[in-house]
Amino acid sequence: MAKETRTFAVIGLGAFGGAVAAELARFGNQVIGVDLDEKRVTQMASTLASSVILDTTDEAALREAGVDQYDVALIAIGRDIQASILTTMNLKMLGVETIWVKASNKTHHRILSKLGVDRVILPEQEMGRHIAQMLNNPVVQDYVSLGNGFSVVNIGIPERLQGKDVAALGIGSTYDLRLLGLMRGTEYRPCDNSDQVLEFGDKLIMLGKRPELRRFGDAL
Repeated sequence: MAKETRTFAVIGLGAFGGAVAAELARFGNQVIGVDLDEKRVTQMASTLASSVILDTTDEAALREAGVDQYDVALIAIGRDIQASILTTMNLKMLGVETIWVKASNKTHHRILSKLGVDRVILPEQEMGRHIAQMLNNPVVQDYVSLGNGFSVVNIGIPERLQGKDVAALGIGSTYDLRLLGLMRGTEYRPCDNSDQVLEFGDKLIMLGKRPELRRFGDAL
């Protein structure tokens, strides 16, 4: 019988790990939080299905806590690179299906990549790129990188385009982009019809390569 939800183990309940664990739980997933710090574990006890004080460099302790039974593990251990690496190796040996790890620096990143984890995260760098993208072009209110040069961006409609229709934007003709739809407040509206009239404050959901998205944003 297929599982209705995936199960997650979040190891390291600092600011980053704690936020991820809480959000995963809010989405209805079963989440276990693990940390050596009793205070952090206690703080998450009412939010998560389970939270335990555990030395994750001890493979036997991980197995005893049942961490090997979880589908996905996020290792969000802070500055203790040795503990992060040993924990990663333990989870690999325990057969955890998917492992994501927060890296502290580029050297840590390289080591984790050699260990064959599914994804290495550098939160500060990723958030820095995210913020730079929005600062560089104020009409870009949010974006997600899809890899291979493609991104989905959220672009605000300026006041001067109030009352114009979607066709006036030149999407697909002047610009090699795809319009996935728009958000008007909290309402999603498809844009299959190019006669859709724009309102100031609408947010276009655009798919395309970054240089073309930048060119479109600059023109707005």
